[in-house]
Amino acid sequence: MSAGLLFSFVIGYFIILLVVAWYTSRNSNNESFFIGNRNSNWMLVAFGMIGTSLSGVTFVSVPGGVGNDSFAYFQIMLGYLIGYLVIAFVLLPLYYRLNLTSIYNYLSSRLGIKSYKTGAGFFILSRTLGATARLYLVVKILQDAILSSFNVPFWLTTLIILVMILIYTYEGGVKTIVFTDTLQTTFMLTGLVVCVIYMLNAMDTSLGSALGEMADKGYSKIFFTDPGSKLFFVKQILAGAFITITMTGMDQEMMQKNISVRRLGDSQKNVVTLSIILLFVIMLFLVLGGLLYLYSESLGAARVTHLVNGKEVTDYMLNGQVIGGDKLFPALALDHMPPVVSVIFIIALISALFPSADGAITALTSSFCIDIIGMQRRPDWTDPKKKKIRQRVHLVFAGIFLVFVMIFNWIDSRSMIDVILKVAAYTYGPLLGLFTFGILTKRSVNDTLVPIVCVLSPLLCLALEWNQKLLFGNFRFGPELLIVNGLITFAGLYLLSSAAPAKGSADNA
Repeated sequence: MSAGLLFSFVIGYFIILLVVAWYTSRNSNNESFFIGNRNSNWMLVAFGMIGTSLSGVTFVSVPGGVGNDSFAYFQIMLGYLIGYLVIAFVLLPLYYRLNLTSIYNYLSSRLGIKSYKTGAGFFILSRTLGATARLYLVVKILQDAILSSFNVPFWLTTLIILVMILIYTYEGGVKTIVFTDTLQTTFMLTGLVVCVIYMLNAMDTSLGSALGEMADKGYSKIFFTDPGSKLFFVKQILAGAFITITMTGMDQEMMQKNISVRRLGDSQKNVVTLSIILLFVIMLFLVLGGLLYLYSESLGAARVTHLVNGKEVTDYMLNGQVIGGDKLFPALALDHMPPVVSVIFIIALISALFPSADGAITALTSSFCIDIIGMQRRPDWTDPKKKKIRQRVHLVFAGIFLVFVMIFNWIDSRSMIDVILKVAAYTYGPLLGLFTFGILTKRSVNDTLVPIVCVLSPLLCLALEWNQKLLFGNFRFGPELLIVNGLITFAGLYLLSSAAPAKGSADNA
């Protein structure tokens, strides 16, 4: 299919988003931008958060990883289920009881202003790195599939995408995103199902027969029992639980949608419903990955083993092109499937892109305005002045996104999901330690020294990872490094604390 025709579908899709944004942003204000006037429908939030939770990285990297890791990612998803239950019945009641707009205000009331600023700062760092990594992957695919044909440089492609996102989130914020995420999740899941059905028909096989063939080739193995492996099921499940608790429950982007629901009970239903749906959706993505490799073989692809960054990986070679990892799904959908499937893939991919990028920019704007410059604590600022500042911050974060996407383009990692999990392990660990200390203890901490502890903890984890062979032999850290990071932060806070009644400790009784 021609790049011009694909581009026309992208423009049409964006026009639909603009119509939704215009309708939902009428009479919007700062409260609707930050928390949707606390009037969001929990069912819409739950369904839309599927797209936010998955993103373009899941859409491309999870299927592409099946060739080397089989269905091991499902172990992490089992941990996700545990994490979502903790969010629903531990964190959400706390946030609702304190009537928070920014969840990091909890750290201020419980530990102190320096802890509050530190937590918000780590969120801004974490979400900026994670969101731009996700954005890079999808922009790269769009660049290769469409924009390069028009000799548009990569930086301009990124800028165009960011401007499109800014246009429909500039006014409405969360109020708009709740609806656009629902629309985009629908398109993304439709694309997933269509691609699965097409490949089954193209190979003239049933789903049951395909699963049997995946098992014979070693693609569908879920549980790994080698304790030294990074895929060891205990490590993966624990990591999945804590990744969810931190990357969702302690993340302003994810939680601002939950606390935009009027009632705690509805918000809890949203989270529990989301966790169950995600189990089925991720399994479908893994099945898609197995089908992609089977489909590659049916087209004559040959399996090749080679070194990538010093690690032995298995890819496929088709018509002289390496199509493993993140390249697998785009290469097959755009070059080896009918034009209508290619269009559906591009729309689904964009639908996976926008929920992760639009929500991130909105949440970062909210956190910076509320947590860093203290907009809500400035009664002398008029509403028009607050809105003007918020819009400027929104534009600045879009510029920051452009810079970091260019950096990821320079790095060009084979699997962005590995990059995102690594970033999460280092940057969300201090948040895990801060919130856990505040919730589980009633001790008073030396607030002035908290930033030092939170900076040293990731550095100690980096030293551990660099020397893991010397210290632990064959043991290798995976995503569970997040837990280690949180434990080090917790231990440091405990050493700096006293048994005196903590600030805000009554909230935890």
